Formats: sequence, structure tokens, C-alpha cells
Amino acid sequence: MHDLQLLREMRSDVGSAPPATLARGREKLMTRIAQTSTTEEIRPTATVTPIRFRRRVLFASAAAALLVGGIVVADVFRPGAPGATAEAAEVLNDAAAATIRTSDPLVGPGQYLKVETKELTGGGAQAPDGSEVNWQEMTGGQVYVPADRAGEWVWNRAPRRILDSSSDEAKALAAEIAARDSYRPEGQPSSVGIVRAPGGAFYGNAPAAVIGTPLKDASNLPKDPRALLDLIYERTKDAGKSPDNEAFVTIADGLRTGAVPAELRAALYKAAALIPGVTLSDRQATIDGRTGTAIGIPSPDGTARTDIIIDPDSGLVIGEQSVLLKDYPGSPAGTVTSWTSVRTSVVDSAP
Repeated sequence: MHDLQLLREMRSDVGSAPPATLARGREKLMTRIAQTSTTEEIRPTATVTPIRFRRRVLFASAAAALLVGGIVVADVFRPGAPGATAEAAEVLNDAAAATIRTSDPLVGPGQYLKVETKELTGGGAQAPDGSEVNWQEMTGGQVYVPADRAGEWVWNRAPRRILDSSSDEAKALAAEIAARDSYRPEGQPSSVGIVRAPGGAFYGNAPAAVIGTPLKDASNLPKDPRALLDLIYERTKDAGKSPDNEAFVTIADGLRTGAVPAELRAALYKAAALIPGVTLSDRQATIDGRTGTAIGIPSPDGTARTDIIIDPDSGLVIGEQSVLLKDYPGSPAGTVTSWTSVRTSVVDSAP
């Protein structure tokens, strides 16, 4: 019980979880930077077109779902090539074994599993003169999962913080966007602060273990890695830019919920070891002060890589990152363009 997606997939910058309409001014940039990124457009003035970059999510409000555009991809196939590299497969299988050995935190009656995330993302806007202005920002928050999963979950959403390294122009545009972003018509949810929902169904959507299977039905998923991977390929057909990338991201989504039973988490690791293109990225990947082993898959165009970072001792996912594989103006290959860290604990109360 640990991970990442629980907050990120419930988050939103417009009162609903992303992704939303692609913004023309940043679409080209993010297509080149991160195959797994999506964009969220904040309604602009006539001269400013602000955008947020977010990865694919499972949680989405009804309003956000209406905004999601279709993606054209090739027909999904069952890959016949070998799976992950030998080094990556070894790490993933070791993580599966560690997951079974490591006991999940015991959440007693009246207690909560607290899933706390910190996230570095990119933001951007088109200035009045037509130029692009970019910056980095931090955000995050906490989700409190009750011992009784059918009970009330609490989500404390943190505001954005523009990094001091950003230019004065970027800070000014970001402040303008934040001021507009803070406005909500009557009856619309805020993008920061406390949100509550029975069973974790924030904005009307219950959390999922794997696409198509809610957490409450996680025990119904196959535990055989090949059968589980085949099911994931089937359920992600016609999604994403390649079957293998989409399967890897789906597995990472499940691992990051923080609520998937250990047996299923282990099966997800072993299923990831069967995906062609998955590699060992870094044995000493550091994220938010913690070090783990990064396992990743490159984007189909080879410009970026998506990593999950695993604590090899516990088998827990402690974060994820997106890394450039090719030079981009101002950002050489190897640059981490975004990251998210996750820390979990058991607490006696929620806000």
C-alpha cells in the first residue's frame, strides 16, 4: 500500500481531473518531450494561452471526460517479441518477491492510510507578443484512505508553487493564470483544498486497480502474469501510442494506487517483465531525497522515457519520472522533465 497514482489520478487544475483540450501553443513541444504527457487548457484571455501538462489518468470527472479528445493509433497486437531486458526482468521479479515478503501497513478501525505526493511539472503560456514562456512548478497533496474502503476518503489538494528558478516573465504569467484559476462559478469544485467522497469516488469516479476493474473487485483479476498482461493489452486496445507503452503505463497506474493487494501488485511487476522494450534505467535513481531502481520504457519516437522507481528492499513504488532521451533546446538528453514522489503512512485522523 504505497503509491503514486492515488493522488495524481484524482487531481485536477480546473476542478476536474485531466486530461482536457489540447492547447495548440504547447502541443508540439510536449509531443516531442513526453509521449505519456497530456495537456490541460485553462481558459485564457485573448492574449494568453496557458496550459498544464499532465500524464494519462484513470480518475476523471464527467466534465473532464467530455473534453478528452480521441487518439488515433495503430491496431493493438499481442507482441511476440521477448519481454523486458534480463536486468529489468530481474529487478521486477525481485520486486514482486519483496512485495510478498513485505506486509502492507495495517490500518485499524478509525485510522487512515495517508498517501502523500509531491510533483514537479512543467507549465507554459503564450505571451501577448506570441512567444512561449515556460516554467516549472511544484504541487502535491494528501489522500486519506479509511480502514473501511467504503467509508469517506479525504483529499487535501495543495496549490501550485512556481519555482524560483523561473523567469520574472514566467512568474508574472503564472500568477495571472493562478488568479483566473482560483475563480470557480457557484457550485463548481475548487482546485485546491479539501474534497471528500465515499469510497474514494472523487468527482463521481471510483478508483480502479486496472482499467475496467474497480479496486473493490481487484481480487477478480488474474494473478498469472501472462493472463494479466493479456487482459491489459485487451483493455487498452486503441489507446496510447503503442500497445507496449500503454500496457506499461497501465501497470504503473495500478502500482501507484497505494491500495492494490500485495498478491496483485506482485503479479503486476511480473507482467511488466513480459513487456518488450522495458529496460533497467538506473540502479541509483533519486527522487525527492529517496533512492531506488528505475525501470522504464522509451516513447515510440525515442525522444523520452517513462520510469517507475522501485524501492528494491520493500518492492514499493516510491516515484516516477520522465526523462529526455534526445537533446532539446535548453534541455540535453538525460534531463528529468517531471517527477512525482510518494510517501505513505498510517495516521489516526484526516482533515
